Amino acid sequence: MVSDTHRSVRIERVRRGLYRATNGEGATLEFGDDSTATFTPVQLMLAAMAGCTAIDVDWITTKRSEPLQFEVEGAGEKLSDDTGHRMTDLTVTFRVTFPDDEAGQAAAARLPDAITRSHDRLCTVSRTIEAGTRVDSRLAD
Repeated sequence: MVSDTHRSVRIERVRRGLYRATNGEGATLEFGDDSTATFTPVQLMLAAMAGCTAIDVDWITTKRSEPLQFEVEGAGEKLSDDTGHRMTDLTVTFRVTFPDDEAGQAAAARLPDAITRSHDRLCTVSRTIEAGTRVDSRLAD
């Protein structure tokens, strides 16, 4: 069995400070700099980090019960120093509640393990950030 491991998105300039990302399925997302009313690239990174682990935790816990509340926050501190701009102190914080019944209690009991499993093994985004994977920026031929 051959596995397709390559992932990519295409970015097009809409206008100065505004860009459109398109994935292989044709879905689009506009983003920009601080002058636009869209997500910035840093906010997209935080959304990807929180969203990746949210999906994992959702699939694991909702096998038992649907949540009453399911919110996940991705956050961090943006620093600028002599090495350049970067994010530090990245966190993913869950606010999840389930019904107070047997199924809800079973789902709630799975929550800590689901968060740990996502962080330690499942979430490609946060695991890539933590691994410190090199990014090669280049001009196409």
